[in-house]
Amino acid sequence: MKKISLSQFVLQTIAVVVAFVAWWLLYRNLSGLAAWLTYSAAGLSRASHLSTAVEFFIYESPKVLMLLVLVVFGVGVVRTFFTPERTRRLLAGRRESVGNVLAALLGIVTPFCSCSAVPLFIGFVTAGVPLGVTFSFLVSAPMVNEVALVLLFGMFGWKVAALYLGTGLAVAIVAGYALGRLKMERYVESWVYESNGNTAASEGVVEVALSWSERVQAGVAAVREIVGRVWLYVLLGIAVGAGIHGYVPENFMVSIMGRDAWWSVPLAVLMGVPMYANAAGIIPVVQALLGKGAALGTVLAFMMAVIALSLPEAIILRQVLKPRLIATFFGVVAGGILLVGYLFNFVL
Repeated sequence: MKKISLSQFVLQTIAVVVAFVAWWLLYRNLSGLAAWLTYSAAGLSRASHLSTAVEFFIYESPKVLMLLVLVVFGVGVVRTFFTPERTRRLLAGRRESVGNVLAALLGIVTPFCSCSAVPLFIGFVTAGVPLGVTFSFLVSAPMVNEVALVLLFGMFGWKVAALYLGTGLAVAIVAGYALGRLKMERYVESWVYESNGNTAASEGVVEVALSWSERVQAGVAAVREIVGRVWLYVLLGIAVGAGIHGYVPENFMVSIMGRDAWWSVPLAVLMGVPMYANAAGIIPVVQALLGKGAALGTVLAFMMAVIALSLPEAIILRQVLKPRLIATFFGVVAGGILLVGYLFNFVL
């Protein structure tokens, strides 16, 4: 760990505070800026579909990207306290039920993506983490996405964000517990249980305490890596949302994604599975669907299916799981998502 002087610490803290104040001032004025660019600078008519779509895109693009930068920076700092090795040690030896809850909670803050599913799965299994607990983590990590959580809070308020957090955790906990009760260890590829290389290697790792400066640098590095990788997909998602917002008739969305159509929730889940996308890119689409009259439960089911039930992840997990276990895993998670959709369509 590098030591820094008090003056360096103060300067870095001031820089972070100044950056946040500038971010906040710009964020508060985005709506007026978007309206001025659309109607005054571009001269578009307020009554046209095009102007509605253009204003949506001009407003949401910087808004979502700014929220994304702030969230990724914060999560990048938080994740310096929760490495995959530390997560594995926390879950090792935990009995089911308690382990399912802890795994679901840790899944929110631990670095995870589809490409890391296999090494994490192997590391957990070889460390003695029960299969059901491992699945609670694998469901929670992509589904309860911290980026989606904060973007939902920024766009729809704390109630929708809390619904997403609570239902996502519930699906992860219950799905993991159910899979653990089914005793499907025999459907894990045999070579996984024979592998102890990851465990041995990680046991020799000595975690070094990081300074505040190094944690801030980790946050900046996370912004460069993640935002640099997903910004184009975010803009594409906003463009789709703008098209829906400006051109799709409200009655059309109500007819296929409204609460009165019983088949809307399973249809939304089926539509979401092949649409592999990151959380930041799908949120603007969610906003546009809700604005056009789609039911909240149906839209939440669609978003969860897009984030948590991706075909690329199934292909990657095939390296360590047999087809029957993959199908059961997807079926249990999809069932939980369907329940979430129907529940909120019924209650709200």
